Amino acid sequence: MSVSEDRTVQPSATALPPSGVADPAPLGLAGFALTTFLLSAANAGWMSHATGAAFLGYAFAYGGLAQLLAGMWEFRNRNVFGAVAFSSYGAFWIGLGLWVLQVKLPSLAAAKPLTLAATVTALNHDVGWILLAFFIFNTYMLVLSTQINLAVFLVFLTLGITEIVLAIGQFNAGAAVNPTGTVKVGGYIGLLTALVAWYTSMALVSRGMAGAKIKLPVGAALLK
Repeated sequence: MSVSEDRTVQPSATALPPSGVADPAPLGLAGFALTTFLLSAANAGWMSHATGAAFLGYAFAYGGLAQLLAGMWEFRNRNVFGAVAFSSYGAFWIGLGLWVLQVKLPSLAAAKPLTLAATVTALNHDVGWILLAFFIFNTYMLVLSTQINLAVFLVFLTLGITEIVLAIGQFNAGAAVNPTGTVKVGGYIGLLTALVAWYTSMALVSRGMAGAKIKLPVGAALLK
């Protein structure tokens, strides 16, 4: 009589292995900070001897693609807040870049501003609506950021102020091609936003380095 042996392996409940993905947040913040800095410098009137379009390529490559990738890696890390934030603002920069390519570059190529006042006003209103929409998104992300840390909260706080001030400036710009007073104020607040985001990126890099001698503070969460 032969004896049959059951060699069926039953699955066991085991914990999922770690993702193996390093924290992508510093990359997302750095891409956001640099692109915001370039656009804000133009809005603040600092680029009087430049085209003002220096941000455009980086809206696709760094603030756009790199930040979008950071958001995808945050999904892999199961960090829903970081995934939504980086993916959304990566898409924001890509979308803004596509909008500029669609309506702005023909006038730059002609080396003269648009002469039709109604068209310029409509373009300024386009930007105003884009900023207003992202201000709404940023507002609920700001509320949720109170549960993360002070540095991230300040990024969303300064960004929200930048967006609403710029939106007001764009709606009130009329047929102005160059930045108006309110837009310039928004540009300066945007520069502050970029600095806060750069600091947060640097702090997270320092805290993610094995054996790092310098670890910059990010502050405690406002809500625990």
